This record gives sequence, structure tokens and C-alpha cells, in this order.
Amino acid sequence: MASSRQIELIASAWLARRDGAEWTAHDQLQLDAWLQESTAHRVAYLRLDAAWRQSDRLKALGAGVPAGAVPERGAWGMAPLPESRATPSESGTDGEPSAPARVAAARHLSALSPATRKLPKSRPRRLLRYATAGFALVVLASLAWGWRHYAAVDQASYRTAIGGLQDVPLPDGSVITLSSDSRILVTLSRSERHIDLQQGEAFFKVAKDPGRPFVVSAGDRRAIAVGTRYDVRRDAAELRVIVTQGVVRLESDNGPGGRRRPSTLLPAGSIALASDAGVVVNSGSVQQAEEFLSWRSGFLSFHDTPLASAAAEFNRYNARKIVIGDASIGSLRVGGNFRWSNAETFVRLLELGFPVRAVHGKDVIVLKSR
Repeated sequence: MASSRQIELIASAWLARRDGAEWTAHDQLQLDAWLQESTAHRVAYLRLDAAWRQSDRLKALGAGVPAGAVPERGAWGMAPLPESRATPSESGTDGEPSAPARVAAARHLSALSPATRKLPKSRPRRLLRYATAGFALVVLASLAWGWRHYAAVDQASYRTAIGGLQDVPLPDGSVITLSSDSRILVTLSRSERHIDLQQGEAFFKVAKDPGRPFVVSAGDRRAIAVGTRYDVRRDAAELRVIVTQGVVRLESDNGPGGRRRPSTLLPAGSIALASDAGVVVNSGSVQQAEEFLSWRSGFLSFHDTPLASAAAEFNRYNARKIVIGDASIGSLRVGGNFRWSNAETFVRLLELGFPVRAVHGKDVIVLKSR
């Protein structure tokens, strides 16, 4: 006795032959005879025929099997379900798919691998949206962190005229003393206290704050300290750093070609001169270092200093300039303490002690040999 599966295969074969171009009357007689043999034959045939007529898609589900051929049982559900071939007649009421369509879709889905069924096409897009949203959150958090730590919370600029001195107290307790004809830009943030020495000289009495280094920049160099006292002077060709308390780290930007330039630690008593040729450090006593900073009390100190350099120092604090009229007297060595506001007294002493004579003009004092 044939099994139900065998009966179904035979019934499907009859259906395929019936719709073929070579169907004859003799074939119909044989089909009728087969149907009369068993109720199971008739049920199987009628069920398949009803499905065939209702859906009219067995050929499509046959994955390209030509009309008249019987697709294998398992192959019916392996062909894709082309949406373009769906017609209104295939839909049920209210736009719902018909029963055959649901059966075909179910078979199509069952042919897919479990992994594929678990990953619908929309999931990659959803994952992409999640990843994009996560990335945006990270960026926003980074920006917020950067703003909190590096955004300037207080910024101000200060400058002095020729002959002027100014104390600038900062909110953190530090005090900056600006020398004559100097200019700075102070930027305070939660992570750093930054002073851009744009011109001249300034002395820094730094309040201790390990969480916020105190950075004085001048061109491509930086003098960094945490709780110390030091002086930075910016000239055209060099930078001078004098440390009277604590330790300062002198850093430089990379040199030509990206060559890295090492940093230099300057303990108290150090006098460092930084130029294109490098950094030269003179280590002495704190007292000796302090003598270079007597400008804060209104004096200039010279120790075996060339007259040309001494004249340049007076000119930093006075609008009326001292000019070396003869190159031969520029190398004369001078010493002593002088009020930088009294250049006339300095010139008068020169005339008394050196072969120098002064020619006084409205804006300049010209020194010549005598």
C-alpha cells in the first residue's frame, strides 16, 4: 500500500501532465482510473489541484522547472518568492496575503538558515544607527570634557608703557610684576594657567597648584613651574629665564625638520639664555640671580657690563634714549647700581670717570669719545 507521500507524488505528477501540451484523452482515462482506485488518491489529487488553481504559483515555486515537469517536493519551497509577481488576486481580504502565499512564504522562510532567520535585513541598519549614536555620545562627552578642562574661563591682557611697572594679581593668588614696556596675555582654565609673554619682561610669583601648571610662553619656548618664583625676559634674539625659588622646566618646540629639542630643568639660582644656538645655563646663588631683578625696586645693576649693554638697559625704561655715538666707547666696562629713572645721573658719572662726553638732545643723549 502506497504511503501518503507516494500518493501525493503521483497526484502531483498527474497534475503536471494534465497541464502539459501533450495531454490526451487516453491520459484522462488513466487519471480517472487512478482516482477511482482509492479515496486517498482523490483527496490528494483534489487538494493539490485546488492549491494549484488557487495559487497558480506552483510553477514559480518550481524554481524554473518548465511546465509539465514535476518539481521535487523539497524544491517547491526553495525558490524565492518574487514580490513583483504578486497580483491582487493572490491577496486575501484587507490586504492580507492569501493562504497559499502564506504557505509559500513559510516554506521560503523555513528554507533559510537559522542564523539568517535571526538576522533580518534591517538589523545591520539598526546596528549602524546604534553605532552612530554611540560614537556621537563619545564625541560629545570628549568635547564636554575638553571644554571643562581646557576652555578658557578667564582671559585678560596687560601692558605697561616705557618706564612703567605694574603688579597683576591673579585669581589663584599668583602675582605678575610687569616690567617697563611689556605686554602679556593671561589665560586661565581649569587645567592650566597660561601667560603669553608677548613683549618685554615679567616676574612671576606663582601660587602652588599641582593640578594647574603655570606656563609662561614666549615664541616657541615655554617656562613651566608649579609653585615657584621666576623671571622671563623676551628680547629679539633670545629668551632669558631667571629662577629665584623652586624649579622651572624650560621647553622648546621642535627645531627645523621636526628635530626634537630637549627640555632643561632650572633650579633656583639659574640664569638661562635660550637662543637659536641652544640653551646656556649659568648656575649661581639665588642672591646673584636676584641682582638681575633689581628693576622691580627701580634699580639697574651692572657688573663689568659693556657700556653699550648698560645704555640699552636704560633705554628699556626711558623714552629719552642713550645712543653710543662712537663704537670705540661701546665696549667700556661699567658697574654699580643706578635708578633706571635717572639716566642723566648715569651719563654724568660716565663723563666724570671715563673718556666720554655727552651731547644732550631733546629725545636722545649721544655719547662720544673724548
